[in-house]
Amino acid sequence: MVKKIFSAVIFAGIIFFSTHIFAAPNTENSQAVQWYWLKSDDKYSKYFDPDSVKITKFARTDSGQEVATEIEAWTKTTYSPEGAADTIKSYGISSVLPDPRILSYSLALFKINPQTRMIQYAREDFYNARGQIIWSKADGRVKEINSQAFDEDFYAAIVDEVFRQGEVDRKNAEDRWIDLWAFTDKNGLTTNVSADTTTMQLKGSNLILWEWQTTKNSDNQTVEIRFMKKAVNLNQGTEKITSGEVWSISTKRWRDLDDENDGNYKMIDNSSPEYKGLVRLRSYVKNYPKWVTRYAIK
Repeated sequence: MVKKIFSAVIFAGIIFFSTHIFAAPNTENSQAVQWYWLKSDDKYSKYFDPDSVKITKFARTDSGQEVATEIEAWTKTTYSPEGAADTIKSYGISSVLPDPRILSYSLALFKINPQTRMIQYAREDFYNARGQIIWSKADGRVKEINSQAFDEDFYAAIVDEVFRQGEVDRKNAEDRWIDLWAFTDKNGLTTNVSADTTTMQLKGSNLILWEWQTTKNSDNQTVEIRFMKKAVNLNQGTEKITSGEVWSISTKRWRDLDDENDGNYKMIDNSSPEYKGLVRLRSYVKNYPKWVTRYAIK
């Protein structure tokens, strides 16, 4: 039996609607689904089912426009032996699946919030080559999609099915990353910073985005890499780091990036190298207003 629950909440002049459908998917007949190929490498092949894409929550603005705030869709991943081994290790289920060769493919039900670029694995089923489920998990991990996310191909394709704003094209574009600033200090250390345009979303005067910062010494050896999510207030000329990771040549590993300002915005000095980046971001937002406000509720 399929049970539907409809709900509505009014907040700040916007009506939020949600539809929850509780029904077991027909995973036993997954081979009959017309899977759309997205990408392959030595470890994985990724697919999604366009027919499974559904809007399960949306917001209605004061003007009456409906904007999807939650999207569901089924995806499929097939594994090489190496990919299966890495996946089993990542999930910590070696005791359940001691032989990676058993794992052939998996199906996952995604829940996507396009306003925050967050996804949840609402359900995952791992299969052997005979199409039998060998391990399952419900209400799984929640994560944000950025350039380092395994799930980025799934996210872009599914969101494009609903909004048709060119998420896949921007992900694959040659100018996806734009240079913000570069600076060489008195010790010969050169820092270059670029911004990922796929992650840019304007919320009020705050531009939310991910940046990649690389520092090299005079021998062109990388000594530090920072991968940072930032909120940049374009009007005030301030910024803050909301999350990120840093790699250094001394530790040769990634660790969480400490926020030196304790979550507070810092002023971008107009004489600093970072100010060139602020100017570049302001210019990008001015030139591409539709892109940075895609999926916006207001």
